[in-house]
Amino acid sequence: MTSPQILTLLALTLAVAAAWARLARGRRRGAFGPSRAGFALRLLLQPALAVLLFFGLFPPRERVPPEPMTVFTAGPIEDSRPVEGLRVALPEAPAGLSAERVPDLASALRRHPQTAELHIVGEGLEARDLDAARGRPVEFFPAPAPSGLVELHAPAQVVAGAGFSVRGRISGLPESSVELLDPSGARIALARPDADGRFALEGRVRGIGTADFDLRLLDADESERERMPLPLRVHAPDPLRIRFLAAAPSPELKYLRRWASDAGARLHSRIGAGAGILLGDHAQPLDAEALGGSDLFVLDARSLESLPDPAFAALDAALDSGLGVLVRIDAAPGRRARTRLSGWGLGWEDAPRVAAVHLDSRTGNAAENLPLLTRLGSGAPASGAAVLLRDGRGTALGHWRARGRGRVGALGLLDSYRLVPSGYASLHGALWSDVFAALARTRAQPPEQEIPQPMWPESRAALCGLDEAAEVIHPDGAITPLRLDPALGASRCAAFWPTRSGWHRLREGEALVPFFVLPEQAGRAWRSERRREATAALAARPASSLPVLAAASWRRGSPWPWLAAWLALAVSVWWMERRAGAAARGRD
Repeated sequence: MTSPQILTLLALTLAVAAAWARLARGRRRGAFGPSRAGFALRLLLQPALAVLLFFGLFPPRERVPPEPMTVFTAGPIEDSRPVEGLRVALPEAPAGLSAERVPDLASALRRHPQTAELHIVGEGLEARDLDAARGRPVEFFPAPAPSGLVELHAPAQVVAGAGFSVRGRISGLPESSVELLDPSGARIALARPDADGRFALEGRVRGIGTADFDLRLLDADESERERMPLPLRVHAPDPLRIRFLAAAPSPELKYLRRWASDAGARLHSRIGAGAGILLGDHAQPLDAEALGGSDLFVLDARSLESLPDPAFAALDAALDSGLGVLVRIDAAPGRRARTRLSGWGLGWEDAPRVAAVHLDSRTGNAAENLPLLTRLGSGAPASGAAVLLRDGRGTALGHWRARGRGRVGALGLLDSYRLVPSGYASLHGALWSDVFAALARTRAQPPEQEIPQPMWPESRAALCGLDEAAEVIHPDGAITPLRLDPALGASRCAAFWPTRSGWHRLREGEALVPFFVLPEQAGRAWRSERRREATAALAARPASSLPVLAAASWRRGSPWPWLAAWLALAVSVWWMERRAGAAARGRD
């Protein structure tokens, strides 16, 4: 395709040729008088006009020396520093700055290619501007550090019935506290930050779908300083396949089986009732095929003692293949049981003592209100075993260790069932959920679309791994199709700018993945700290990692001097033509 410059040059050349032909015809008719000098001058002025008009339309490039660019971002800004070079303000920068307003940093750099280095002033760059800043040296002049919640780590998705942890850091608020609120607004956990401002909280989810927890930051006087939404996607777990084997019924086993059934597990139980009578489900052989269809095998100490050698060998082989095994030490294990535990690396005392269990409260109630439980010893594991469960004072109630692809544990908790009739069924479920989760066979979950978090309105987010028909459904039902960026190739990413907070859904075919956009005012200190950290990391890059920039750049000069000269010369030629015409009419 022919460039506009060449087309314009051809048009001007034809115009000059036409003007010369017109002057030649006028010369033959005597329109310009006998003066050869005047005729020659008119001929020369035609290409001069063409040249001036061409450079007025396409000014020559001029050399621009490199200079720094000061970039004002969000936050309180001292407008006096730095003052050299270019000054631009991003959209989130405060009003009233003596700087050129630009929509983003990439636009500013395109307007001013002579920029040699960047001076970032304020809270730092948004995610949309980080890539544009990577090509130049960066010096960061940060605003004062924010006060409040400046760091947060929480899961985006959990499995129903499972626990989750929330960790973070508070800055500038001594003697503050942090509460975790469930979707009903009830407090389920409370923590006070340590000397470094760090805290950790634990919660648990039940229903499937989306759950809106909240994190509430309280001042020293218990007044609310900040409330941060904690949205969770809650998935239905694959039901655990659990086999129970017990030498006799007991309240502990009764309530454990009831909890497992209520949690959706698939149970198979065989419980001895004396005189060779077994209660529960139909008999299944203890062989590789039957055990391969289970995720967890729970048996008590007496069952481990009396298990025939072929059945124990099958159990040991299934353990190596990934089965989880839990031995409930509800009585002093016999010599054979201790030998088998020792072979698994889980020794136990010959004559274990009964001791009290001091539970902590995961429900927001005072620990002294919890019923007193008991344990039978704590085991004497070989090196390499990990603690399976601790009480509120840190005392180990049992241990576990890996065996092949599976995990085996022993637990001496005798009467956790007392929690249920005392009104602490949730704590009972939380204890056993942790134990079962630590030991049960791990089954691969189908991969789900990853959604970047956190996300705020009017801030760009990159969604990757999409198909061509991917779209986002907004909280009000509006639909935004996503356009893949062809420059990113196999990553199949698209940019998305949310316009409002709330639950959105990413739709790809029949699959719907919910994700949450935080309110604009939520997590201001956290957002500020994220900008500061990202910009500080850019400024800390070694000089050797930066691209080599040219000493100077080139840009098109101003067209106005050329157009002004063309206009003045055109007026002069017009005046000369008019004067020559008047003289010719006088001679006639």
